[in-house]
This record gives sequence, structure tokens and C-alpha cells, in this order.
Amino acid sequence: MIAVAQPVYAQNYEARVAGVLKATPLIDGHNDWPEALREREGEKLWALDLRKGLAAKPVPYNTDIERLRRGMVGGQFWSVYVSADLPGLEQIKQTLEQIDVVHGLVERYPNDFALARTAEDVRRIHASGKIASLIGVEGGGQIDGSLSVLRTYHDLGAGYLTLTHSRTISWADSATDNPKHDGLTPFGETVVHELNRLGMLVDLSHVSEATMKDALRVSRAPVIYSHSNARAVNDHPRNVSDEVLKLVAANGGVVMVNYANSYVSEAYRRWSSDAAAERTRLNAPPFGGLYIGQPERAAAAFAEWQRKHPAPKVTLSQVADHIEHIARVAGIDHVGLGSDFDGVGNALPSGLEDVTTYPALFAELMRRGWSDADVAKLAGENVLRVMATAEKVAASMAGEPPLSGEMTGAAAQP
Repeated sequence: MIAVAQPVYAQNYEARVAGVLKATPLIDGHNDWPEALREREGEKLWALDLRKGLAAKPVPYNTDIERLRRGMVGGQFWSVYVSADLPGLEQIKQTLEQIDVVHGLVERYPNDFALARTAEDVRRIHASGKIASLIGVEGGGQIDGSLSVLRTYHDLGAGYLTLTHSRTISWADSATDNPKHDGLTPFGETVVHELNRLGMLVDLSHVSEATMKDALRVSRAPVIYSHSNARAVNDHPRNVSDEVLKLVAANGGVVMVNYANSYVSEAYRRWSSDAAAERTRLNAPPFGGLYIGQPERAAAAFAEWQRKHPAPKVTLSQVADHIEHIARVAGIDHVGLGSDFDGVGNALPSGLEDVTTYPALFAELMRRGWSDADVAKLAGENVLRVMATAEKVAASMAGEPPLSGEMTGAAAQP
């Protein structure tokens, strides 16, 4: 057999990716590592060596400093997520604790991390060889109806607010809860206005389609989806429809593609729903189930169900399909990456198991014909443009006074 030589250009994906990421910071829109550390390690996190070895923990982390370096990460929005089911004041307390964790990461590892507020900060920090650390507040409930709390988060370094998480709140509908407002309430529109005035990004991951459309109508600055996918590829309500993708393009925003299996694969989404139903059927306190009060039998029966119904495989290639769909519908200027690492356990695609794997995804897109300039836009240039534009919008609103501090009366009730 005669070997057919491949073009040198096509063979050298690793060098091409390295060249792109030397010039352009790779920015991930959403990583839950700080929350995972705080939840799993408690106060021990302050003594834990975060440089390496976290993949070998009994429950492996997707992130540590050594692997961030191998993945050539240049900037990271660290999510400061807290449960949407907590009371409002507890959400505020835990959000502040999460922000403190991010600040602590930077203080403990100053040779690896530096806090960033602006697009120029990110470029400067990346050029210095460090990872630009940004903060994203993952849920509008975390301001507890108070613009004063929002402004405090901004002053502590928060760069975006996700308008809802898994629950509909008093001023915005969630994608994964029953709607109550048909999108944003008037106060919700005020929150978007205040985010614009502060220069914080409006994040539309987790919100209902009606909320997306209202925010896109109201926002003076480009929006982001910090970790969402294409609904035409997987019909999950967390994902973005083609209709809305076109509105995002008109707004100048960016959809940062999520790696979580349920948002990537339609087959996995359906399997996951079936698995949840089977768990309920087998053991569903307090109302009963086939093996109510018999957790060992329920667990054995569920293991047998899983053996007969294995989870569909989800792959790096399927994530690339979402990226390409968004690029086709909205345009190459409106897509980015938002992995959700350390926020979804091991429910990640084959080939994208941790923060070392970004170059493999870029190489896949290069094999599909993406140019280095295209990959640079996906890696970071698109979100940097959004950040810079939001900063200009904030500067144009600098003469506006802060808005009223909080919701009151009936409007404050969910």
C-alpha cells in the first residue's frame, strides 16, 4: 500500500491551535470549580493544593491549575452559583462566600491568576502569562430583588449576572420552571438597564425564551449566554432557538456553547428523563414506589435498568455540531465556549472530560475547515468584543444616577 501524504497545513493542527491561543486568550464563559471546591472541601479548600492532583480525588474535579495550563486557558469566568431554592438572604450570604473563594484563588496563586474586569485586563493578563479570572453570578435570585446588592457584586468584581437559574423568580421566568411573567417584569427590565449602566454582561443562560426576547429588546449592550447550546440540535429549553439566535446576532451578543451531555445530545436528554422516571418508579418517598423503604433493592433494580438501558454516548464531535449550527445561523462572530466544567459531574462528552481538552475541540473544527481566524473568534475574540462594547455602553450611561435599590410590596413576591 502506498501512503498518501497529507497536506502539511492539515496535519499541523496542534501547532495551529497553539499559535491561535498565544495571540488570543481562550476564554471559557462558565466553570463551577469554586463552588465545587467550597461545597466538597469546606474550610479545607484553603489548605488544599489546587495546582495539581485533583483528577485523582475520589470524586474527580475537571479543573486544577496544571490542567488549566495544559488546556491553554487564558481567561475564565468563574461561576459563583448558589442554589435557587435557598431563601434570598441565604443566597446573598453564599454568593459573597463564593466571590471570596475566587478572590482567594487569585491571592493564593498570584503567578497563575489575576482578577480581570475589562477586555483590556484580559488581554494584558494573558500577555503576562497568567489566567485572567472573571466572576459570573449565576442567578437573578442571588440579588434578592435588590439593585443595591447587584451593585455590591459589581464592586466585588462580578462581570455578569445570569437573570435566572433553575427557578422562576419574582421578576423573570426560568427555562426550567413554570412561567409566571411572560418573560421579564418591569423590575426585570430595570435590572437589565442597571446591568448595562454598570457594564456587567446580561447572561441569558437558564432563562425562558420569553425572558430572552424581553432582555434582547431592552438591553443596550450585547448579551451573552454563558453556557447554552442550539435548540435546533437538541430541543432542551435551556438551549437557544434559531429565531432567538438571529436576535442575538442583531444584538451583537455571543452564545457560549455548553458541554453538559443533556444540553448536547437529544438522545442523552431523553435517556436522562427516562432514568429519572425509573428512579421515581422504584423508590419515591413519601408517596411510595415499587421498593419504597427498601433502598438496597431500589438501587439494585436501578442498576439492572441501567445495564439494560445504557446511556447514549455523547462526543466532542456533537459539541462541534452545536458550535457550527450557531455559527451558521447567527454568524461566526456570535459563538464562544462555556463548558460548565465542575458543574455537571462526569456527564461530559467523550473527548471533553476536563480543562485540558479545549485544543482537541479547536482541532476538530480545523479539520472541518475552520480557519485560524475563525477559531480565534470562537476562543475569545467574540466575547472580548462583547465585553468592550458593554464597557462603551456603560461609559455612555455614566451620567445616569443609580436606580431605586429594591423591589417592594407585592412585586417582590415570586
